[in-house]
Amino acid sequence: MAATNIGRKPAPATSAYCAPGAVVPGATAPARSGPEHVEEPVAYDAILLAGFGGPEGQDDVIPFLRNVTRGRGIPDERLEEVAHHYRHFGGVSPINEHNRQLKAALEAELAGRGIDLPVIWGNRNWDPYLNDAVREANERGYTKLIAIATSAYSSYSSCRQYREDYADALEDTGLGEVIEIDKVRQFFDHPGFVTPFVEGLRDGLAKLEAEHPGLNRTTEVEVLFATHSIPTADAAKSGPAERGFGEGGAYAAQHLAVAEVVMREAGAADVPWQLVYQSRSGPPSQPWLEPDVNDAIAELPAAGRKAVVIVPLGFVSDHMEVMWDLDEEAMETAEEHGLAAVRVPTPGVHPAYVAGLVDLVLERVNGTPAADRPHLTDLGPWYDTCRPGCCENVRLGFKPALAGIAP
Repeated sequence: MAATNIGRKPAPATSAYCAPGAVVPGATAPARSGPEHVEEPVAYDAILLAGFGGPEGQDDVIPFLRNVTRGRGIPDERLEEVAHHYRHFGGVSPINEHNRQLKAALEAELAGRGIDLPVIWGNRNWDPYLNDAVREANERGYTKLIAIATSAYSSYSSCRQYREDYADALEDTGLGEVIEIDKVRQFFDHPGFVTPFVEGLRDGLAKLEAEHPGLNRTTEVEVLFATHSIPTADAAKSGPAERGFGEGGAYAAQHLAVAEVVMREAGAADVPWQLVYQSRSGPPSQPWLEPDVNDAIAELPAAGRKAVVIVPLGFVSDHMEVMWDLDEEAMETAEEHGLAAVRVPTPGVHPAYVAGLVDLVLERVNGTPAADRPHLTDLGPWYDTCRPGCCENVRLGFKPALAGIAP
C-alpha cells in the first residue's frame, strides 16, 4: 500500500484487475459478464459517494487546479486565470460542503428505510480522495462497493473519467483483487433527479409573472437549460456508438430529452426554450458545444424576449460553475440586455433527489428488472455496465476503467 499517497490524488492506473473470464474489470460477479442491466441481486457492503472535489481555502486553489488539469501541461500562470473564480469566494468551492450534506442526507434516508449500508465519500480531485475512501472501505472490511458519481449524464468527464478514477484508486492502494466496485446507472432521466428541476421551473416562471404583471410567457419569456460544455469530438463519442446519437452524442441527446420532460411536467409547453452551454475551458481552436449561455442571452431581446429562466440542468448541486458562470456572469449579461432573470435551484439535497439515489442503489441490491426501473425519457433506463468504448476521450484514448466492458 502506497502510504505516501494518503491525502493525495493517485497516479493514473496502468491496468485494472479483471477476474478470470470477466469482461468488466473490478466488477462484482453478477456484472462481470457485462450485461446492459444487472438483474441479479448483489449484497453490497457500502456505498461509495464519488465527488469531483474542490478547494477549501486560498492555499488549496492552485494545487486543486493542478489535479484537475494533470497531464495537460498547463502552467500555473494560466491556472491563475481560472483561480480568480474561486478566489472571489475566498478560495472555497461549495462542492465539498454540498457533498457532506448529501452524504448526511443519504445516511438519513437509508436509516429511515432500515437499510444498513454505510456511505463512504471520496473525491477525484481533492481531499478526501477516492484512494483514501477505498482504504477506509478495506479497513472497515467492505469489499463490495456500489458507487454513486455526482454526475447524471454520459460523457468522458461526467462518467468514464469517474470510472477511470475508481481504477486509479484500486491500483494505488493495491486492492484491485480485494475490492469490487460497481456503479449505479446514469440517472439523467430518473424521476428523483428531474423532479427538482420541474418544481424549480414552475416556481421560476411564477416568480417572473408575479413580479412582472402582463408578461406574456409565450412570446416574452425564454427558458435556457444550461449545462457544462465539452469538446465536440468528445461529445460525439459519448454513449455507445451503436445508438447513433449524432453530432452531440448521448450527452446532448440526454439533456435535450430531459429538458422536454421538464418543460412538459412544469406546464410550460407554451414557453420557448433552448439548450445552452457554459464553462468551456479549451483553446479557441478546439470546437466545443455551443451556444454559450451568455451569447444566447444576448440574442434574446432581438427575439422579443423580456425575461429569462436559467435551469442548470447539467448540475446536481451549486458547483463553482453555477455560482460563477450563472449567478455572476449570466445574470450580469441578462441585466446588461435589460432582461429579468431567474436561476432555478439545483437538486442539492432535495428529498426527491436523495430518495432517488437510494432507489438507484436498491435497483442493484435487489436486481430490479430493467422493465421495472423508472425513467422519464425513451433513452432510459441507462446501462448498469457501460458498453465497449463508451465515452472515449479523443485526445487521451482509453485508460483502465471499472464498471464497463473494456476498453
